[in-house]
Amino acid sequence: MINRLIGGFVAILIGVSLIGPIASQVNTAAQSTNSSGSTCTTTTQGGCSGAGLYVSSSWGATVLKLVPGFFALGILGVGIAVTYGSLRDAGVV
Repeated sequence: MINRLIGGFVAILIGVSLIGPIASQVNTAAQSTNSSGSTCTTTTQGGCSGAGLYVSSSWGATVLKLVPGFFALGILGVGIAVTYGSLRDAGVV
């Protein structure tokens, strides 16, 4: 029982610490910047050839922005599964 709790705690701790970097990477993948670092708003803007997903497909950017939320829901599911399994092993549930 204790090994399941420790393993679950480590998985949750690592998962929660990865939510921020995943959100940052998703945001970077969805938007495009030119060589000077400014955000591209059109595909014809200077230095913005093949602009990011925000410019080319707004629904694609919206769907991509859901990734961190579903990742967090997955971590929540791991927490619930670990808690339920430990309580079941202890005979509480």
